[in-house]
Amino acid sequence: MKLVLLASLVFLGSSVVASSDPTPIVMWHGMGDSCCNPLSMGSVKKLLEKRIPGVYVVSLKIGDTIADDTANGFFMDVQEQLEMVCAKLGNDTALQNGYHAMGFSQGGQFLRGIAQKCPQPRMKRLISVGGQHQGVYGFPHCPGPWWICREVDKLLNMGAYTDFVQSRLVQAQYWHDPLDEEKYRKKSRFIGEINQEGTIRPEYKTNLLKLANLTLIKFTKDSMVTPRESEWFGFYKPGQDKELMTLQENPALWDEDRLGLRQLSEEGRLEFLAVEGDHLQVPEKVWLDEIIPRLKD
Repeated sequence: MKLVLLASLVFLGSSVVASSDPTPIVMWHGMGDSCCNPLSMGSVKKLLEKRIPGVYVVSLKIGDTIADDTANGFFMDVQEQLEMVCAKLGNDTALQNGYHAMGFSQGGQFLRGIAQKCPQPRMKRLISVGGQHQGVYGFPHCPGPWWICREVDKLLNMGAYTDFVQSRLVQAQYWHDPLDEEKYRKKSRFIGEINQEGTIRPEYKTNLLKLANLTLIKFTKDSMVTPRESEWFGFYKPGQDKELMTLQENPALWDEDRLGLRQLSEEGRLEFLAVEGDHLQVPEKVWLDEIIPRLKD
């Protein structure tokens, strides 16, 4: 999902605040975007470099080319992407003392997967900008090329939880059907797995608790993510698709604390930030007052 940047980024980049030895930043783009789009991730990278002098910024590219990067956001198995990124981070000597991470849309839950599965090098802070941490139950807009969107529709219509589709379509791997929670728990290859819906892996909680801070940004008028409450770990109550429940009402994630989110919250390390606007429309005030300060040491 492409990042919508305001022209105000030019203004923001004009004012520089000095810092020494800033923590590196790793970013992961959303569906339909790429690492280096000058109107989205490229602009964010330049903004961070101007506002945090000397910072090392990595905008992840999944594949050898920009075209590969965009296509892999639709058709490359998410677990394979996580393994690839974990290896990249481990081989980057500039990251060995730790890094901050910022994920946009699906990049938000992908980077949480990295935090849970790839503890070295250490992720210090994670900012999820419109990430869908309980998955989605709807696909209202497709921001990719027409031929990719046609293939996505075709595969979802075949059945999101079929082995064929789960192994081939990224968005199916975070599809969450509240009308069939049992099938979701059994078949989801990514979002169900990292949310501890099936096999419980204690290291996922241990690793996520290594974060100094987790910030979840939800867009109050998001027309891309269904339901938008997923951006704060909320979702539909099981068995229907009308009534919602918050993270704090989720027995597995809150009462059992399978991921450590309740502990993070109790220790003041879990933040919920509401941003007025549609998907990934980040006002300049939010960049200046909320996001950039969280990426500084």
